[in-house]
Amino acid sequence: MNELLLSEINSTEKDLLQTMVLLEEFILAKQPSEGNGVSSDNSLDGLELIIKQCQAVIEEVESPLDRAEILLNELYFQHLFIDKFRRTYPVEAYCVAPAINSRLMSPVLKAVIVCEIINACGFETDIVFIPSKMMVRICCDEKYAIIFDATTGESLNWNELDLRLDELNGDPTQHELSSVESEAILVEHLTAFKNTLIKEQTFDKALRCVDVILALTPDDPLQRRDRGYLLHQLDCFNVAVDDYRYFVEQCPKDPAAKLLKLQLDKISILETVLH
Repeated sequence: MNELLLSEINSTEKDLLQTMVLLEEFILAKQPSEGNGVSSDNSLDGLELIIKQCQAVIEEVESPLDRAEILLNELYFQHLFIDKFRRTYPVEAYCVAPAINSRLMSPVLKAVIVCEIINACGFETDIVFIPSKMMVRICCDEKYAIIFDATTGESLNWNELDLRLDELNGDPTQHELSSVESEAILVEHLTAFKNTLIKEQTFDKALRCVDVILALTPDDPLQRRDRGYLLHQLDCFNVAVDDYRYFVEQCPKDPAAKLLKLQLDKISILETVLH
């Protein structure tokens, strides 16, 4: 993992969307977007245009709640951000500019893009976890907020919110909707991106993805398992063994761990015989 890249990811000078662009360039081995050499596919001009048009629509509206509702209507209907749930997304849906231009955005990336647009229109937004997904919260004023699904644009009413929160463990009266940390948002985004790259069998890019995830969460046994799998696919089995063993030790009851342990035991026996 490139130390310079990691320092840029952790930098407070970059916002979340800028960090996602940076990671996209690293994972897909793109040239950094700068100067006049940016192709139309990688340009964020489309995002700037959406922001300007959204700002214009709410410019003369005084009520914060009315402004928020008009803004969401403009974004999801006039700018075609409305979508439906999908089981899978193509690689392009995880790439900022192509995703915006095609209006096909993976759920976490879309939540970040929507927050970027709404923040630019004068609101405070954050991403919150409502079982079983991340959703966007717009703070209209000190008393009122709108929580909605970034994919569909559908908001939750109080009854729906209470039902969702009942799914959380612990005392329901103690549940607070805290903002999801940037690191957790990036890990969620990168994990979905990695899974798509694995389905596409672009294992080298998926390995870059999991390397970033492990730089952020180094002790995650499932990510170590996935890195072992990717190294194995790239004919680096001797290196993969350490990740496999870590996963087996940390998750002994996992069915996959039991199978891996049998395979690792056979390898140990074979090595002993050969020596």
